[in-house]
Order: sequence, then structure tokens, then C-alpha cells
Amino acid sequence: MSSTPVTVIVPGFDVAEYAEEALDSLRAQTHPHWTAVLVDDASTDATERIFADTAAADPRFRVARHDRQRGLGAARNTGLELVDTPYTAFLDADDRLRPDALSRLADTLDRTGSDIVVGAYVRLRPDADGPGYTAGEVQPWVAAATDPARERTSLDAHPAASGNIVAWSKLSRTAFWRDHGLRFPEGRYYEDQVLAQRMYTLAGAFDVIPDVVVEWRQRRDGGSITQRLGEVAVLRDYLEALGEGIAVLRAAGAEAAVAERGALIRTLDLPPLHRIAETHPDPAYRIALEAFRETLPA
Repeated sequence: MSSTPVTVIVPGFDVAEYAEEALDSLRAQTHPHWTAVLVDDASTDATERIFADTAAADPRFRVARHDRQRGLGAARNTGLELVDTPYTAFLDADDRLRPDALSRLADTLDRTGSDIVVGAYVRLRPDADGPGYTAGEVQPWVAAATDPARERTSLDAHPAASGNIVAWSKLSRTAFWRDHGLRFPEGRYYEDQVLAQRMYTLAGAFDVIPDVVVEWRQRRDGGSITQRLGEVAVLRDYLEALGEGIAVLRAAGAEAAVAERGALIRTLDLPPLHRIAETHPDPAYRIALEAFRETLPA
């Protein structure tokens, strides 16, 4: 088992209902050498107290707090400034890590020497007849990016990896972030999409494993940003992030990944957006969507 220390950055805003589950999933990790930076993005609920009590009871946790809400990208960047371990990971405070997540990821990087390792994830959906949540199955686009396992690969050899664009399914070398000055975009939604493509194109090599490492919560209250795509402002940020991600791949000469991303966006992202556009009261929604569709690679 890996002995390389890992720092997990856990940003949260008004996540008191879910934070204990996220923190419990960290405490349950089989990897013995982890610490966590809990970043409270100026929450107005009990998140601040939960984070503070956790850090007071367990020295593996540290807390940073924003005095005003600055967004998920800024919260993750605050955490990055406090990392002092060789490996860096992320966990949103309303999601859950599988118990062997850090072990599987760290063991892989120890063995391969790659810059990044990417794991699979599943949706955590609300139960129809109760207050709980149930994890689903690995979706096809997730499996295409991570199954079968590949070590020391690249976008040229494995362009489908570009479909895994979330921050919290990855473990990376902290030096990789520092050497390339990597930070999340701030002041916008979907901040991890462009950064993920930059990471793939900058990595000397990356690994993928089919193991599910994270359960990604679809909130019952509809509060997740991915559940707000009916808002024109959210849609614009989403489309901008998708387009910028493709631009990063194209600038790096990763044409196979450009084609993979374009095809995945057409089959996965656009259909539900078109369904929203059909009945959306604001014509700006349909106009923005059609303008974006015309920019996609054929």
C-alpha cells in the first residue's frame, strides 16, 4: 500500500446537509497518509461549524474560510495554496469517496510515475421513496475514459480520456500543479472543464483506472450547478467551458481528442439542452445553444 501523503481539498458552500457524509468518507479511507483542507466559501448555514468542529477533533483536517462567497474555483485555489504533500486530490463537500479511492489512486501513481491518475465515478441519486441516496452504475462515457486500465498513456493514445473533465476523479502530483502554474478559473461555473483539458495536454503521462473512486451527488433540492442548466447565465458559462476545453485540445494538436470531445458533446450534452430550449421562455437560450452547436467539430 502506498505511503505517499495526499492532501484532499474539500470546498463547500452551504453544504451542512451533506458535509458529514463527505467527511466520514475521508475518515474511512484505507490509505493511511492523508490530510484534508476544508475550504468554507462563506457559508450561511452550519457548514462553518461542521468544518471547525471536525478540525478541532481530528488534526488531519485544516480549515480555511472565505469572508465572502467567491465560488468553487476560488475555493479550490485557496486549498491549493495550503497543500504540502506530494499528491493532491479533490472532493466536493456534498459528494463521497469510496473507501479505497485514495489507496488505488496513490498506488497507481507510485508505480507508474505519471503526473495524473484518473478514476471512474457514479451518480448518487435521491431515492424516490425516502430521504436517502443510492449510487448508480458507471455511465458509458465514464467507462470509455477509464476502462480498461491504462498506464503512462497520452491523449494521442487514449483520446477518450478527455471526456473525464471533473476535478474530483483525479489524483495528481502537487509538483505538476506548481511547475505549470495550474489554477482553476474563478468567477464562473464549470471551472474544472478547461483545467482538465490543460492537465491532459501538459502531462508527460497519465494513468486511468476503472475503479469507482467518487459518488457524485445529484441533490434532491436541485441545488447542484449541473441541475440549473435551464438558467441562461448558467448555460452560457457551460457552453463557454465546453468550447474553451476544445480550444485547449486543438491548440495542443490533440486532434483525436478534439474529435472525441465534439462527438461526446453532441451525443451527451446537447440533447437535454435542446429539450430545454424547445419550451424556454427566453429566446436567448435557443440562440446561445444554436450558436455553440455551429462551432463544434463535425
